Amino acid sequence: MLFADQVVLKNGDIITGSVIKKDGAKLTLKSEFLGEVSIPWTAVKSLKSDQELVVVLPGGESVKGKVATNGDNLAVAAAGGEKSAPLATVTAVRNDAEQAAWQRLQHPGLFQLWTGAYDFGLALARGNARTESLTDAFNATRVTTHDKILVNFNQIYASALANNVNSATASSVRGGWEYDRNLNPKIFLATTNSYEHDRFQNLSLRAVFGAGAGWNAAKTDKLTFSVQAGADYHRENYMGSSNLNVAEVNFGDDLLYKFSPATSVTQSFRMFPNLSDTGQYRLNFDLTGVTAIKKWLGWHVTFSDRYISNPVAGRLTNDVLLSTGFRLSFASK
Repeated sequence: MLFADQVVLKNGDIITGSVIKKDGAKLTLKSEFLGEVSIPWTAVKSLKSDQELVVVLPGGESVKGKVATNGDNLAVAAAGGEKSAPLATVTAVRNDAEQAAWQRLQHPGLFQLWTGAYDFGLALARGNARTESLTDAFNATRVTTHDKILVNFNQIYASALANNVNSATASSVRGGWEYDRNLNPKIFLATTNSYEHDRFQNLSLRAVFGAGAGWNAAKTDKLTFSVQAGADYHRENYMGSSNLNVAEVNFGDDLLYKFSPATSVTQSFRMFPNLSDTGQYRLNFDLTGVTAIKKWLGWHVTFSDRYISNPVAGRLTNDVLLSTGFRLSFASK
């Protein structure tokens, strides 16, 4: 059941429904016929609630009660007495559900607030050809008001039977983590650690340890875009070859765009110019599109490219992976 909260806009329009929150520069409410509606706070002339709301006043004081505007002020009928402040200066307004979610973000446990997905793809051929191909990936993110943790794992294995001999045709494993600490809503510090094995690059193990800083260039309901740069050290162990210790700088971007509530695309790009052997470089590029079938189930298409300018003798510079399959999503409270 929707509360009969009422918002009057400066252009004279009246919207009724249930106030969800005022966060930043927008007021969000749920209307019976329009669904969720976001309104610029500067366009609001008056607000009256039938439900009790948590209101954050200038200076950070939080009070709870039914609200109503009185001239240019927003008045809150709190249990300890009425509180008011100019409407334009109110920091936040939240219903009970949004207040509970906000409080949970302040001091969450390490195993709370995780969201992520497991991608799985399998292809088999039987008859004149006998091949198997398996791809799977795991990605998880934990975002709070202060920091962000990202964990990822990606694997591909393929084999084919020729002349009664079964041979691997692809074998690659990649994984790592990143920790970002916010200095303010726009700027963050980042530490990264990643590992990679690629049998057909003769790469036994590449371990990368890096740090840097980033800028959240855009963050809206539809678009999230950030850029970052830093430096790293990595060690490469090759099969039957010498090991390499390399210093690099790095830069790149991360993007998430939601075409609709069900369909989104993510993109990540990193460039690693080599400081130990100038002129050489590595490049990582990942692009994934996902369409949700259910809340927990979706279908993904993923393009992944790893480029190295100076591979070992007899190996190509580029490794490309194109995979598609089911995505299982999860979220912890």
